[in-house]
Amino acid sequence: MSDLTRPQTPDPYPLLPATAAFDVASDDIVDGQPLEDEQVADKGNTSPHLRWSNVPEGTKSFVVTCFDPDAPTPSGFWHWVLVDVPADVRELATGAASAPLPGGAFHVRNDGGEAGFMGAAPPQGDQPHRYFFVVHAVGEDSLGVGPDASPAVVSFHLAFATLGRAILRGTYQR
Repeated sequence: MSDLTRPQTPDPYPLLPATAAFDVASDDIVDGQPLEDEQVADKGNTSPHLRWSNVPEGTKSFVVTCFDPDAPTPSGFWHWVLVDVPADVRELATGAASAPLPGGAFHVRNDGGEAGFMGAAPPQGDQPHRYFFVVHAVGEDSLGVGPDASPAVVSFHLAFATLGRAILRGTYQR
């Protein structure tokens, strides 16, 4: 294996247009702490419980993502992109990515190639990776993308439609 030593990638969210913050909590993730085995690809590969509140006025839908900026790629690694979650939803149960989705919600393919959640899977011996679980409050009923959109296209649309973000950060290292 080649040497993967490199500087830590910056937190990507302060680099985006500013939005309101709101609250997110989880029964499965403690902000800033290592992920449980259930959220690791080769152990449980299960999407975490998320619950959010105090969303910005005018929220009409949500997008839920998990992004690892520390992957040894120029573009990071998208582990989960759930689009068009209805505005009245305020919680996703553990494993919701593998269950029937609420309303017209759908997944776009993660960077592992699957429409759904992919748990943490950093290279063996690499630096600790950060996993940003983000609930994006959207000011439209639909983000305006389809299930064939890439995570980058979803993110591009979010730059113009996001009213607020709620962020939980987990970490993992092999």
